[in-house]
Amino acid sequence: MTKYIFITGGVLSGLGKGTVAASIAKLLQFRGFSVSMIKCDPYLNVDAGTMNPIEHGENFVCENVWEFEPAKGFVFRIAEVDQDFGTYERFIGKNVHPSHNITSGQIYLSVILRERIGEYLGKTIQIIPHITDEIKRRILEIANEGSDIILVEIGGTVGDIEGMPFLEAIRQLRNSMAKEDTMLIHVTYVPYLKTIGQLKTKPTQHSVQRLLQAGLTPDAIVARCELPLTLDEKKKISLFSGVPIEAVISAPDLNVVYALPIVFEQQGFGDYIIRRLNLIPAENPRIGLKEWEDIVKLFMMDNPSIRIAMVGKYTRIVDSYISINEALKHAGAHERVSVEITYIDAENYEVKDLESYDGILLTPGFGKRATEGMIKAARFALRKHIPFLGICYGAQLATVAFARDVMKWKDAHTTEVNPYTSYPVVDLLPWQKNVQTKGGTMRLGGIGVFIKKGTRLWNAYKQKYVIERFRHRYHIIRDYAEKMMNEGYVINAEDEEKNIAGFEVSWHDFFLGVQFHPEFKSRPWAPSPPYREFIRAIKRKLELN
Repeated sequence: MTKYIFITGGVLSGLGKGTVAASIAKLLQFRGFSVSMIKCDPYLNVDAGTMNPIEHGENFVCENVWEFEPAKGFVFRIAEVDQDFGTYERFIGKNVHPSHNITSGQIYLSVILRERIGEYLGKTIQIIPHITDEIKRRILEIANEGSDIILVEIGGTVGDIEGMPFLEAIRQLRNSMAKEDTMLIHVTYVPYLKTIGQLKTKPTQHSVQRLLQAGLTPDAIVARCELPLTLDEKKKISLFSGVPIEAVISAPDLNVVYALPIVFEQQGFGDYIIRRLNLIPAENPRIGLKEWEDIVKLFMMDNPSIRIAMVGKYTRIVDSYISINEALKHAGAHERVSVEITYIDAENYEVKDLESYDGILLTPGFGKRATEGMIKAARFALRKHIPFLGICYGAQLATVAFARDVMKWKDAHTTEVNPYTSYPVVDLLPWQKNVQTKGGTMRLGGIGVFIKKGTRLWNAYKQKYVIERFRHRYHIIRDYAEKMMNEGYVINAEDEEKNIAGFEVSWHDFFLGVQFHPEFKSRPWAPSPPYREFIRAIKRKLELN
């Protein structure tokens, strides 16, 4: 019998419910249980693919592409999901299917299209029962995958009008199941007022009241706070929420996010969940607490620092590049260096701003804005022999930089920005030229990549064939790349369709670009090979080996 843990949030957004959910999943893995993760997002977009990272954070790409069919005759390809899926995968160590990201857009689209083709003839379509029934159907469908426990995170905060159908669906699900088969964990914010030196629990009390008004009673409260809760503060929250004091859990600010499962374990949270769900832990779990503690220790070591400039278009919020941030940290921890990241707004900086950095990373993106600033950073790294890594759009614009700087093709560009360039070194994929819309039409998901032996990319992977995740519609044009080869431009990888998947510069210490997104597959215990090779190149340059 599958068990369900529902995770809601209150007071304000951005509390880190995804990290809390992933940490709870880790507690269950420590005890030998198989877990699946679901994220319910109340926004009306069908998926996260068309959303600006500055507004919503990173668009995470899954390994699988889901053929979403809301009604007969309507099919949408989905692989782009909420950034929390990256957190899930980095904690639980398994790929999560894009169908596990349930959005209001998907739910309403399904119900409306089914109404249009006649599935509800004679019925008045309403939020209850039709929308809530579709939410429940999607959640229960995932139970067929066979995991012991499914964790369902509800996006947004309790009280948001968009999230009400999801809360109602959860209420109905819980009422239809035995008490020991479901659990609700509420994540709230406990602010610390420095002027009086106290953590204040009143916002949590109000948040629990909003939850009760929705017909939901929490079984545990996780308090996000600057400092750990004292016993008195736990007693106060317990008194006003009706949650046992042992189920009031601190989630304080941490320097290493992967330490949160250990913090939960130290408070007895895992044992409480097991008792609440009437579960029997495995005698010899495959994923142990000791192994996870060793990983966390790796991130806490006192290592020499290296400075990396991350040049991009979406630097206003760090969540825009969360998987890249984590991939750099993973690589740094395993290479025994501390990575200090500085975000450089590609639209507003001077070249001299880059002089003090040990490495430059050119980030993914789309569109015309700030491209000249990104190209300028690549040209600087090329000329000054600074270790450089370009990801997706960053690799494309680095190719433009090589074409302009080395080949002297002064107006070389991507046709995404300049359709009339004399040297279109980056252009649409052939099949993309017939696509009329920009929404949900990119090349997505895990695709095989063949790596050429003897290249720096080969040094990173040490294997001929890998699967990496793609998200693009423009690519590097072979005719121009082959002309640039005479000047040291090296094609080091091709995908299954013979498109260029990566390049490097032979005469540079380390100048590497990849069309794919290796950061999406980086794990705390297994850093992404290109990122690790990038860190190694910086260490060599600084003679830190």
